[in-house]
Amino acid sequence: MLTKRQELILKMIIKNFTNDHEPVGSKTLMEQLPIKVSSATIRNEMATLEELGLIEKTHSSSGRIPSSAGYRFYLDYLVEPISIPNQVYQKVLSNLDRPFHQVNEIVEEAAKILSDLTSYTAFAAGPELNNVTVTGFRIVPLPNHQIMAILVTSDGSVRSRVYNIHRSVSGDEIEKGVRIINDKLVGKSVLAINQMSIEELVGTIDGSNSAAAQIIDLLSDVFKDAASEQLYVNGQINLLNNYNASNVDQLKSLYQMLDHESYLTDLLTMDDLDDVQVGLDFPVRVKLGNELPGDLLKDYSLLTANYSVGDHGSGIIALLGPSNMPYSQMISLMEYFRNELAKKLLDYYGNFQ
Repeated sequence: MLTKRQELILKMIIKNFTNDHEPVGSKTLMEQLPIKVSSATIRNEMATLEELGLIEKTHSSSGRIPSSAGYRFYLDYLVEPISIPNQVYQKVLSNLDRPFHQVNEIVEEAAKILSDLTSYTAFAAGPELNNVTVTGFRIVPLPNHQIMAILVTSDGSVRSRVYNIHRSVSGDEIEKGVRIINDKLVGKSVLAINQMSIEELVGTIDGSNSAAAQIIDLLSDVFKDAASEQLYVNGQINLLNNYNASNVDQLKSLYQMLDHESYLTDLLTMDDLDDVQVGLDFPVRVKLGNELPGDLLKDYSLLTANYSVGDHGSGIIALLGPSNMPYSQMISLMEYFRNELAKKLLDYYGNFQ
């Protein structure tokens, strides 16, 4: 363990490097430390911190910068969330205090607010569909042998898709199928409706094989979309603020990675909480670049926080930013924001009870 003085010096190095992005020397620390310490003593303490791998020397300066291990120690033992400025509170409240028509609109707006407030890349995933049921299914005929399938669920969400149908499928067959679907599926959990139950249902529909096959495809797509977790990303352009201009290919790869929802879902729900929790008292978790998979994120940090909406399940918000971000501010913001998002969603769900 470190002495109190060594902890204080490490915190000051991290604070200075976060603010100035420059290596920190003993003279700067001597002027800023709240205790009276000689420059020689500070240099000795810095040498100890360097031997422990918590700070490191750069080639271009005699100063020191935090290492990944230094940031990890700081996040595990030293970080202290700070008060959020009142204007940030007001901005969050004003952006959430407007009418929303679907859960996904709220979650999508959450990602935008987080990105706007931090200038980082933000992620937001909605609550699971634990108690969401089907309340209605409709098909609307369109020109040129197309139809729109519309699924309405008990949380007020509406999913729709447009399909091409074969000329041999009659309107009567489609309408009969819709009636049977509503009779059998309304009131059932979205998560409980799987491919097998859909095929069994369509098997009860009289008519040509082509009609039944197309209804299977149509239903499968709509329910797959309804049951999938909606993950929203905002502020990808902010990645430009933290990349090496000489490595354009790396940036392209990073953008491509953010387009793969399955990868992002796995990234945001990594389960090794033992070494990434920001203390037991904080619900915000931080992963540093060397703790993230692959090399593309080595210069970034990922902050994640779950939010709960009671019986309606839980979701997650996240921020991807530079490894030298101001963690105290970001942790405080994430903690506040997850609570406000949960309140907004609970208010929304209350409209359907």
